[in-house]
Amino acid sequence: MLYIGIIGILAALDLFIKQSIEQQNDDDFPKELKESGGKILLYKNHNPGFSFGYLKEHPELVSMIPLAVASFIGGMLACLLRSKGKTAEKLSLSIALGGAVSNLYDRLVRHYVVDYFSIQYGKLKKVVFNLGDFFIFLGAGLIIIIETVRAFKVR
Repeated sequence: MLYIGIIGILAALDLFIKQSIEQQNDDDFPKELKESGGKILLYKNHNPGFSFGYLKEHPELVSMIPLAVASFIGGMLACLLRSKGKTAEKLSLSIALGGAVSNLYDRLVRHYVVDYFSIQYGKLKKVVFNLGDFFIFLGAGLIIIIETVRAFKVR
């Protein structure tokens, strides 16, 4: 139940922020996130495609591919939940799935993903994303680290 709770909390947090952004006037953006010293800007972007609007002309693919991927990750987690241990893997998949669920909700209900912040550093200035994207990236990164460590342990 812990991992299902993590998925729900992370998805709810991102969806709460997205709803807050959606309720604000478009003309109020971009704006600086308070206490970030100008390092983080808030935006109100609607992305009907994948990253950078890729495939936005094919909304059925943009909805169905993430649904398939989230289902696969959920299936992997369900299989892992049956076994003892593998806490790091379970946590990593839960984090990634929390982000995926939030973005999938956007794609299926809003027909676009709400992206809302940008880190003002180097090339990252051009990228606007949301916490769901960050959770997906973090979960995937953790899995890569776990599997890399495991591969070196075996040798």
